[in-house]
Amino acid sequence: MLGTVLGVGAFVAVLGLTSTASGQIGHRFTVLAATTVTVTLAEDESNVASSDHLQGFPADADARIERLNGVVSAGVWWPITNNAQPVISAAPGVWAGTSEDAGGSAGLYAASPGLLHSIDPTVRGVLFNAFHDARGEQVCVLGATLAKRLGITQIDTRPAVFVNDVAYTVVGIINDVKQVPDLLTGVTIPSRTAEHVYGPPPGNSPAKMLIRTNLGAAPLIAKQAPIALRPEQPHDFVAIPPPDPHELRDNVEVDLTGLFLVLAGICLIIGMVGIANTTFVAVLERTAEIGLRRALGARARHIAAQFLAESTVLGLIGGLVGTAIAVATVLIVALTKNWTAVLNPATVIPAPLIGAGVGLLAGLYPSVRAARIEPQEALRR
Repeated sequence: MLGTVLGVGAFVAVLGLTSTASGQIGHRFTVLAATTVTVTLAEDESNVASSDHLQGFPADADARIERLNGVVSAGVWWPITNNAQPVISAAPGVWAGTSEDAGGSAGLYAASPGLLHSIDPTVRGVLFNAFHDARGEQVCVLGATLAKRLGITQIDTRPAVFVNDVAYTVVGIINDVKQVPDLLTGVTIPSRTAEHVYGPPPGNSPAKMLIRTNLGAAPLIAKQAPIALRPEQPHDFVAIPPPDPHELRDNVEVDLTGLFLVLAGICLIIGMVGIANTTFVAVLERTAEIGLRRALGARARHIAAQFLAESTVLGLIGGLVGTAIAVATVLIVALTKNWTAVLNPATVIPAPLIGAGVGLLAGLYPSVRAARIEPQEALRR
């Protein structure tokens, strides 16, 4: 019976926990993920030099995308490598690795003003804007991690950081972002300033566009963005929409259910073998009883029915107990995780019958063995 309890309990618990966990994917699939579209250059375009602004992206890329209905903000960014790691410090002439306030291997990034709004940052001070970008001003925003390393905690005095001994006025410090976390560990300067100083994005670090949309608009914006950026050649861009939460949930549910049903099936098989073994031992121990019943007129089918009934009842009780334990397990896990428990009646209600079926199958051989015992031989024992 214990084997059946484990098998049926695992069967019901697996299906219940899988349904419950899958139901939470819709909640865990955050609004942030559902409202983010990323646009990159097509693979055959990313390594091709272009006379356009931002190596393939038009000069007014932010404005073109933001005019689409459903777009909250959009911006272009790229890491500035320039074939060498930039030296970032809080004072001119201070090189990384020789001073406590050196920036070390911090990153240098270029971004359009729209990108800073798209990452939804928590900022001390202000972000650079379209005015700074259009004029190529030498301003920057610092990531909180780098600002701490450089010892910059206040921006009311307009401190400066030095990138390869070139001063950039710090207008803001980004404490947190919802996208592009790399910016927290580096210096971000306006895209036009970066183009003027370092040139367009290199082929090995192409520019990317991040688009933040209203909820539900992301799939449509992903289709419209390449056309809005370059109507004559929309195939130059690849827009990546967020994954479909329904498809994601279905895939997870199928994977989890398939895996754990195999484990539940193994438990049921173990339970069936246990019941079969117990019933077979009972047949051997009750041989005299079987012989007496046969001598008093019981037929072979009566003996077989008796042991089949016993094994079936064992399986049924095990199924009931296992189902109860499984339902309690699902409810406890759901309450602990603040989830909504999902239990399909089509799974829970037949579960005891599955246990009874396992018991019935387990008792087939022992019952046939008992039915074949001759009363004379049984009475001699």
